[in-house]
Amino acid sequence: MSDAAAAVGRLLTGNTHHPPLTVKLLHARLLRLHLLADLSPLLLRALSSTGLHLHALRLHSLLPNPSHLTFPFALKAASRLPDQHSAGLQLHGRSLKLPCHSNPHVLTSLLSFYARCGLLRDAHKAFDEMPHPSTVSWTALITAYMDAGRVQEAVGVARKAFLSGMRPDSFTAVRVLTACARVTDLVTGEAVWRAVGQEGIAGNVFVATAALDLYVKCGEMHKARAVFDNMRNKDAVAWGAMVGGYASSGHPREALELFFTMQAEGMTPECYTVAGALSACTRLGALDLGRRAARMVHWDEVLDNPVLGTALIDMYAKCGSTAEAWMVFQQMTKRDIIVWNAMILGLGMTGHEKIAFALVCQMEKSGMTLNDNTFIGLLCSCTHTGLVKDGRRYFHNMTQSYRISPRVEHYGCMVDLLSRAGLLEEAHQLIQDMPMQPNAVIWGALLGGCKIHRDAALAEHALKKLILLEPWNSGNYVMLSNIYSNSGRWEDAAKLRLEMKARGVEKVPASSWVELDGKVHEFHVGDKSHPLSDKIYEKLDELGMEMKIMGYKPTTEVVMFDIEDEEKEHTLVHHSEKIAIAFSLVTTEPGETIRVTKNLRVCSDCHTAIRLISRITNREIIVRDNNRFHCFRDGYCSCNDYW
Repeated sequence: MSDAAAAVGRLLTGNTHHPPLTVKLLHARLLRLHLLADLSPLLLRALSSTGLHLHALRLHSLLPNPSHLTFPFALKAASRLPDQHSAGLQLHGRSLKLPCHSNPHVLTSLLSFYARCGLLRDAHKAFDEMPHPSTVSWTALITAYMDAGRVQEAVGVARKAFLSGMRPDSFTAVRVLTACARVTDLVTGEAVWRAVGQEGIAGNVFVATAALDLYVKCGEMHKARAVFDNMRNKDAVAWGAMVGGYASSGHPREALELFFTMQAEGMTPECYTVAGALSACTRLGALDLGRRAARMVHWDEVLDNPVLGTALIDMYAKCGSTAEAWMVFQQMTKRDIIVWNAMILGLGMTGHEKIAFALVCQMEKSGMTLNDNTFIGLLCSCTHTGLVKDGRRYFHNMTQSYRISPRVEHYGCMVDLLSRAGLLEEAHQLIQDMPMQPNAVIWGALLGGCKIHRDAALAEHALKKLILLEPWNSGNYVMLSNIYSNSGRWEDAAKLRLEMKARGVEKVPASSWVELDGKVHEFHVGDKSHPLSDKIYEKLDELGMEMKIMGYKPTTEVVMFDIEDEEKEHTLVHHSEKIAIAFSLVTTEPGETIRVTKNLRVCSDCHTAIRLISRITNREIIVRDNNRFHCFRDGYCSCNDYW
């Protein structure tokens, strides 16, 4: 035994100048000691694990009767060689002549070998030779398809596996749940999760996290939360999946609540978790909470991490603090194309289109190549400020000078730009000339232009297209109803409301929210539920008096119902954004910037009123609706009344 151990030691410590001789010597000594059958699997494992793959294959070739224990190590060694396919085929051919070929260990090793070589058809043939595939074999085949990027087929294999009665272990469950998450196959994923529960491995943190990720990817946040709450040992990955899931599925408050709970429990968030929290702050317009979230990461890490930097730039820009977004951009040590594009888009949407255009020139000078998202930022800049000529020029240059094929998003920007400028026929013609089918955003942009310029005929055409694409979107009906109301076509507006009711379409209630001392306050039309309601409405009355002195007259035509003008005025005064602004005026110090976020588009009356309020109060008021950014200062808006 000591003689064999010494021989192995010499082999593994560098005596490999003449590999064939060394392996033969080792082989002979093991034969003499009658230890070859017992030690060969261990020797092969040792040789393979230390990178001596050729030695392992030579030793295996000298074995008179390789067993099912040696073939897996030999195949693993073969897969590490430059000529892996040839070596593997030789091993496969040799195994066919031996009784051990039909052994599941050998066939599963062959399957894994062919998968590593990218030969999925051969891998599947090896699997098909197994009369009774084990869990390990099924997992190897599923993994083979996943590693090849054929996730849908991996899920199909998993479905067959469970139908055949496979009992998953934790590793298999994680692989299958991950595959189901990537293709959002909730049915198969839930079947796996139920099987996991029956096997008693649902408590495994990796399995539970994979199930949580499945539910998040499929938009089932209540089920994801149930899995999360039942986890005993939540790691940073599980917390991050929940925070990111809430942020991406339209539940920003829940995302932030969980994020700060995570902090309170002493869990250090990963960069993607912080990015998810920043995204939630962006959606809510919660600037102070965003600053607080950013402080959880070392500043140098933010500046060195394009993911965090982009999220922070986006948050600052969309919360109306373009100066802070610019400061982050300027200080970043790693600025990839995504970071540049985020800054360009942030500048464009907040009315700093000239700086955005200059930044693109600087971007090119630095050697960065413009991509399709860069032109999204440029076209958005033009759309937000009505620069039709510039928009046409950028759209033309994108295709002619940069050879970038426009996506539907680029067409959406152009249709929006042309429609808002009153060039409705040109916008409609552009839609007809598109090489792809227009989506709801395209038709919605045209419909928005029709509302501004009161083209009821074209609006009806756009609405018919929108109803086919989004039959349950109340915003389309409301916009056309407003067009009818603006034109005094009350009967048509009433018919449309009846049609909405018949289809079961309900109007999305308008809401606006502001952040104060780390808390988000939400307001609805005519809202009197807030503890400060008396002071809020007192401030609204006070503002109303001052605005009338300045010549303000309510734009009652934006009210879609055929009611008396006095009642219309009362309705307009109590719009959610006006209530939110009055709340901010009551609760903040003079001179502080007011930031309001609204879920729907700001109406023309509110836009006029807020311009006057900014002058009366000497405040900067930033309002972000679902389509535009409005920065009001001294009676003017950054959109130049173009929205």
